[in-house]
Amino acid sequence: MNENSSVIVSLCSHLCADTCKPFTPHEWTIFAKRLLDNNLQPKDIVNFSAEDFKQKLLYTNDEVERILSLFDRSGSLTFELEKYASMGIKVVTRADVEYPRVLKTKLKENSPPLFYYAGNLNLCNREYVGFVGSRTIDDDDTDFTKATVSKIAQKGYGVVSGGAKGVDSTAAASVLANGNVCIEYLSDSLARKIKKRDVVSQVQKGNLLLISIAKPDAGFNAGFAMQRNKFIYAQSKGTVVVKSDYDKGGTWSGATEALRNKLCPVFCRNNQKSLGNKKLIELGAISIEENWDGNLEYQVVEKSCVKEEQLSLFG
Repeated sequence: MNENSSVIVSLCSHLCADTCKPFTPHEWTIFAKRLLDNNLQPKDIVNFSAEDFKQKLLYTNDEVERILSLFDRSGSLTFELEKYASMGIKVVTRADVEYPRVLKTKLKENSPPLFYYAGNLNLCNREYVGFVGSRTIDDDDTDFTKATVSKIAQKGYGVVSGGAKGVDSTAAASVLANGNVCIEYLSDSLARKIKKRDVVSQVQKGNLLLISIAKPDAGFNAGFAMQRNKFIYAQSKGTVVVKSDYDKGGTWSGATEALRNKLCPVFCRNNQKSLGNKKLIELGAISIEENWDGNLEYQVVEKSCVKEEQLSLFG
């Protein structure tokens, strides 16, 4: 971990944060912009005094006290990070070149300051199709997911999903069975998932990357589950909605956010039995049938220009 990354972890990690509140992505972005305004890098503030934070970065007394408290846990943080590293779980931050570049490009300042991950981060440089949908699916939904994954795998795409039961896990298992690669943006329980034998095997083969903003031993958190939706859409060349409730749930909120922010083309199964699917198509999702050939090329995603210095610090 480089010195800039170490500072980001100290200020933003939820590990060992029982008595102090870590920076949110928005707070880190403000902090990073103030550093840039002063021609500073994160590593330059390691030896800052309280007065330095107040005079150079314009923080109040209470804010400085919080920052210093976050730095005071560095010893405990090191111990926790070493514990997770022994399990194969590492940390990547916005200051690392390995950080998923596509997230920085699409999400900009909303890209998280750090991720915990297990696997090969170079997988993020491949092209993916996202698969999202309900945790509760029937045989018809399962068959559609498997058939569609097979089509996109034949075109060389991997699958990016959220690692949940239902559509997510079906898509992931199918693409790995097809010999292609998979990224799972998890909302919880990375430490528990990495203990599963089949997961460990795929990670070791370099076919599977598990990545999460939640600390590795965290349980389910609805907020994290909602946040990870945007990572799936941002990572993908196009995302397939297999089954969605109407106006509720993570699949609906993730798809409508992606449509609103044009994170990627949103493809939705034309399933007349699903009101959510029908409404998403009315909102602009691209309708696909069972005979869809997996073509993503006719919809072009706008590209954003972001300065390299911003990419390295806060995206």
